Amino acid sequence: QVQFVESGGGLVQPGGSLRLSCATSGSNFSAYAWGWYRQVPGKERDIVAAITRGGRFHYQDSVKGRFAISRDNAKNTIDVQMSSLTPEDTDVYYCHTWPVGFDSWGQGTQVTVSS
Repeated sequence: QVQFVESGGGLVQPGGSLRLSCATSGSNFSAYAWGWYRQVPGKERDIVAAITRGGRFHYQDSVKGRFAISRDNAKNTIDVQMSSLTPEDTDVYYCHTWPVGFDSWGQGTQVTVSS
């Protein structure tokens, strides 16, 4: 069973930065594209940033220029560096394959941007 463990969230002031990390296990990590998703209340999880097997990037328009996703195939981890954060970035963030390929999800990590 694929497992995802997200970490790095917290409370940050507007304009601040956070780095989220995701440790995965149980998959052929290097064979997948991976992404970070956010949980929009009342909706399905939306992709925020993704990175393909070949290292190409995909970003939601609202985070372009502010978020940078990376992957480490040796450690089976996916990180996202978040900068210039705004209150609109407040949410629970999850990592998963892109597109979603497994039923299980991690617990997510809460990001709260507030003064």
